[in-house]
Amino acid sequence: MTEKTVKGPASYFPSIEKKYGRPVGEWQELIRTSPLTRHTELVGWLKSAHGLGHGHANALVAATLAEGR
Repeated sequence: MTEKTVKGPASYFPSIEKKYGRPVGEWQELIRTSPLTRHTELVGWLKSAHGLGHGHANALVAATLAEGR
């Protein structure tokens, strides 16, 4: 039996949930409802307004925008 290894931005999701205490779905909903649209703006906003680290903010934004916001 082989386990599937999660790659890309989703590989950050377990540590994001553990560190910040919110499910990834909540973070993605915040991103989707934000008036900001550009990747860099959203990353900066998550860092400044919500205290996320750069890698975590970048992973959330990348995954959310890849889904079509």
